[in-house]
Amino acid sequence: MKFKSFFIAPIRSYQYISKMLPANCRYYPTCSEYAAWQFAFNAPHRALAASTLRILRCNQLFAGGIDYPVVHFQPPSMTKSLDINGFYGKMKIIYWLVPKDTNHSLYYVIKDFDALSNQDHTQHTA
Repeated sequence: MKFKSFFIAPIRSYQYISKMLPANCRYYPTCSEYAAWQFAFNAPHRALAASTLRILRCNQLFAGGIDYPVVHFQPPSMTKSLDINGFYGKMKIIYWLVPKDTNHSLYYVIKDFDALSNQDHTQHTA
């Protein structure tokens, strides 16, 4: 977990500074958010390659639009007991993985912003 935060920390710093600048990304999610999601879910070499290609496409020669990150994911086996993994009770869902292909090895990463806003709201009211 700390290894991934090594790559995500500079991206979050850039996002903090870029809030003061006018928005100019041609894609949703923004290129910096795309890179952060890539580093959160992929190996660093794959995330770096995908993020670099995305930044190179973020110009007037490409149309832009919605471009969610695609990650390789192998779901855990459902034959394992849930109490071993500690999944009883409520879970906070931050990301949704939506299958891209029929064999379910590639997934789109979609962030649940409502879960984050509800989490922020409960922290402020408590």
